[in-house]
Amino acid sequence: MSDQNPSPVVVAVGHDEGDAALEYAAAESARLACGLHLVQFVRAVPQGPDMVLVDVADVGRVGRQSLAAALGRARALIAAEATLTGELVLGGVVPALVRAARDARLVVLQHRALSGMSRVVTRSLTSGVAAHAPVPVVSVPELWSADRDRDMSPIVTVGLDGAPRAEEVLHAAADAARARGATLHVLHARTFANAHGDLVMTRLDDEPWTSRVPAEIQAVLDRLGEVATGVPVRFVTRRMRPADALIQASQRCHLVVIGRPDPTTPVGSHLGPVARAVLAEAACPVLLANPRSGEPLRRPQRVSATAP
Repeated sequence: MSDQNPSPVVVAVGHDEGDAALEYAAAESARLACGLHLVQFVRAVPQGPDMVLVDVADVGRVGRQSLAAALGRARALIAAEATLTGELVLGGVVPALVRAARDARLVVLQHRALSGMSRVVTRSLTSGVAAHAPVPVVSVPELWSADRDRDMSPIVTVGLDGAPRAEEVLHAAADAARARGATLHVLHARTFANAHGDLVMTRLDDEPWTSRVPAEIQAVLDRLGEVATGVPVRFVTRRMRPADALIQASQRCHLVVIGRPDPTTPVGSHLGPVARAVLAEAACPVLLANPRSGEPLRRPQRVSATAP
């Protein structure tokens, strides 16, 4: 990132005008009092039989035009004094965003609504970046808009699974709730399998679990100090699969916060099934809490541009 725009919110933009991620990123840059940096990607090698006569220079020109248009839309969303920059990247999308994330406050991506089969055959940009970026990553559904949130009471839902990093996930969720004046819903979903493989929970299992978990979570919130001070907290338990519970909760909240594996460890270098399912199906933006930094990735070819 340039000295002109240190530690900005980074947002990936495409050739279309699907501005859900851009709208969210602009709001976050205002909340964090930092700049906004757009990253526009184009393929370095044109794809498909109809594109064989299109050279890299033509691709770059189209990319610069798309970036200029996105910068114009972004300028209309942020304060006049806010710093706005952009860059055009020719090459790998995930490595470039992970590189840009090293100097960022936050990375914002937009995910498309895909059919089940499309998800099987298409690599997820969000999953790739979220598995390796060293800063918080937010995935914004393409159909989301701030107008949706204005019609609902502000709620931030955080999903916990008892992992060692529960404190950092709660920290991110409490901070987001405080910034939005929202109630923090701490969601803990759990199921047990019986001998026939059915998912059940008996009353005997339920009572110690529902009494113990809130106390443990409250102890973590108390340790967070000022971040959680004044944030209304509601403990929610669900007898269902965690991913299903979080997707259901996303229908009536402003933000879902979940954890992710540490990208510096071989075993934890990929997102788990719960995170992947929530990223694919959530109706609201999903924040993946900040892990430690991963290893450097190779830099792609890039061309810089600054907003007018």
